Amino acid sequence: MSKTIAFLGASTGVGQAALAHTLAAGHQCIALCRDPSKLQKAFASYPTPNLKIVEGNAHDVAAVAQCLQVEDRLVDMIVTTIGAKPIPLKMTVDDPDVCKKGATTLLEALSQLRNIGVTGSPHIIACSTAGFSRFGRDIPLAMIPVYALFVRTPGSDKVVMEDRLVASGEKFTIVRPSHLTDGASDKTIRVGIEDPTNGPLSDVVGYSISREDAGKWLADNLVLHTDSRYLNKNVLITY
Repeated sequence: MSKTIAFLGASTGVGQAALAHTLAAGHQCIALCRDPSKLQKAFASYPTPNLKIVEGNAHDVAAVAQCLQVEDRLVDMIVTTIGAKPIPLKMTVDDPDVCKKGATTLLEALSQLRNIGVTGSPHIIACSTAGFSRFGRDIPLAMIPVYALFVRTPGSDKVVMEDRLVASGEKFTIVRPSHLTDGASDKTIRVGIEDPTNGPLSDVVGYSISREDAGKWLADNLVLHTDSRYLNKNVLITY
C-alpha cells in the first residue's frame, strides 16, 4: 500500500538518503526545501514522478503545513532531519535553536490543520544524535571529549526537540545515530532502544555510522516497514 511521507531537511545527509530509498520503493514524497535546486540536482540522474518539492523554511508554519496535507487528510508519516551547519573554528553551529524551533513549528502546523478539519495521526520520525541520553553513556569513552567540544550546542538543541515531540502526544520515533560519516557500506548496524520515561530496553555503544547507511536504515525500518518496537521510543543506531 502506497504511503505519503513528508520530508523536512532532506536536501543532504541522512534525510536525502532516507528520501531516496523511500522514492525507490514507490511511495509518494513531499519534501520541503529552502533551495529546491539542491534536491533537484541530487535526483537529476533518474526520474522521480512521486516526488513533490515545496520551497520554504522548516520554521515557517504555513510552509510546513503545505507539506502535511493531502486533500482532506494528513500525510502518513513525517521525517524531519533538519539540523544546523557546523562552524568548526568557533566550535558551534549557525543556528543553535534550529531543531527546537523546527519541532515547535511542526507541532503548530499539525494543530492548525486539525483545527480546520484535516484528519490524521502521522508517525513523526525525527533525527537526533547519540551522546545525550539521560539514562547513561551511549557513546564510547574516547568520544566524550569530542561530543563535549563539538556537539554540546547542537546536542542540547536536539534534546529540547526530543522533549517537545515526546510531550506532544503524537506518534513518534527519535533516531539517534552515532557520529556521522560519509559513504554507503554493507556494515552491520546495531540498534539500541530507549523508552523516554523508563530508560533503556537494549543498550548499544558505537563510534560511528554513515549518513547513507543511517538514512537507509531509517527508511527500511521506520518508513517502508514500521517496526512496532520503535514506536514512541528513542532508537540509537551505530556500527
